[in-house]
Amino acid sequence: MDAMAQTMTMLIIDKGRLKLKDAGLPQIVVDNTPKYLRRSKVPVVKAKVGPKVMTLMCDADVYPLIPVKKEVKATVSGIYITAVRGLRGPLDIPQKKPGFFARLRQKAKKQ
Repeated sequence: MDAMAQTMTMLIIDKGRLKLKDAGLPQIVVDNTPKYLRRSKVPVVKAKVGPKVMTLMCDADVYPLIPVKKEVKATVSGIYITAVRGLRGPLDIPQKKPGFFARLRQKAKKQ
């Protein structure tokens, strides 16, 4: 996968977690996926790469880092985004939500 990876500049149009059939990926991708995984939701990114608008799959770890309606430099292997960097400055890292017990501890300290 790393041998075929190439860096591309792309404008992210939209992103979401969609079922493989509804994602708009090429039919050969759906056919080559095992049957038990076809119903699962995958992170999908719609991006403009040069003059083309493409639908790309994304790594689950990279998905939260991708900003919508911004330009990024991404490492792409086929139709799979493996890494992403900000083109103009660093990317915003989303805040991690506190877990259930952390929220209970905060409420207990508050009272």
